[in-house]
Amino acid sequence: MTKTATKKVLVADDEPDVLTLVCNALKAAGFTPLRAADGAGALELARTELPALIVLDLMLPGMSGLDVCKALKMEPSTKAIPIVMLTAKADEVDRILGFELGADDYITKPFSPRELVLRVQSVLRRSNAKPETAEVLKQGEIVIDRIRHEVKVRNRAVELTATEFKLLATLMERRGRVQSRDVLLNDVWGYESVIDTRTVDTHVRRLREKLGKVADCIETIRGFGYRMIDLG
Repeated sequence: MTKTATKKVLVADDEPDVLTLVCNALKAAGFTPLRAADGAGALELARTELPALIVLDLMLPGMSGLDVCKALKMEPSTKAIPIVMLTAKADEVDRILGFELGADDYITKPFSPRELVLRVQSVLRRSNAKPETAEVLKQGEIVIDRIRHEVKVRNRAVELTATEFKLLATLMERRGRVQSRDVLLNDVWGYESVIDTRTVDTHVRRLREKLGKVADCIETIRGFGYRMIDLG
């Protein structure tokens, strides 16, 4: 019996074939899948079952996946549940909106069931990881407090998602050293194989927007990755 056997994963999709495909893939990987065919049903199941993770289609009837995500992130009992968006919408604006509402990952249709399972496992590893060694990281006017899980820029608090927090901390720890997209996917997202480097680009863009006037400290290395400038 694997450790994932007792972990419930809620899958919400209005396409019966996709719902069956995802649930079968998760069951084969040792998870216990829960099914929902619309937004209201997904929200109710999430509230009552409190799954370990939710695979959430964006285009659900009645209540969209984005609205479900927003509602879950506003409730104390469900806000910590990781969410993987699954949708046919591949536009960057949709990915950004999903991440902004608190989604942890984003998979576009058509997709590989194996890829989906790998991403679910990676997201769960990140969400269940033990806290980092207690310490404060400083880089210029950016301060990361790992004990309080807080980020401040020029003494003002900045709200980051768990993934954005880990991405920023990783870049700060390795400041002055170029980090390829592949390395970041492995170390921040936990992907053992390269799946979609756009995930890194989208998160870096959102992180820069939140950092505001100090965002220039994250330098783009064209065709390779990113580097946090060492300000000494």
